[in-house]
Amino acid sequence: MNLVVWIVTGLLAALFLMSGSMKLAKSKEQILADPRMGWAETMPAGLIKVIGASEVLGALGLVLPGALEVATVLVPAAAIGLAVIMALAVVTHLRRGERQTALFNAVLLALAVFVAVERIGPQAF
Repeated sequence: MNLVVWIVTGLLAALFLMSGSMKLAKSKEQILADPRMGWAETMPAGLIKVIGASEVLGALGLVLPGALEVATVLVPAAAIGLAVIMALAVVTHLRRGERQTALFNAVLLALAVFVAVERIGPQAF
């Protein structure tokens, strides 16, 4: 089961690292050019950067503490933080009528909760 948790953790980390990096590197106008990023039009540019930074830090927090065996309590903390971000994303997309995107975010939310539960409980470091 530990291998499954590591695989899910790695996939989540890669996805959040890419997504967060994009939000940090691009301007709000560049982000809005992507039709899947319509939610950003109602958000201040600074909040988009905070979300991006949170995703990048969460991705690093999912992998580095466990891989380096230092401060491993940060792994479930990062997973919980990313789950909160995804819960807010689900609400945002449902309010905008974007059900498919909300479903994708709900899957990421479930995977983040899975990692948090496993790393707090049976698969703790």
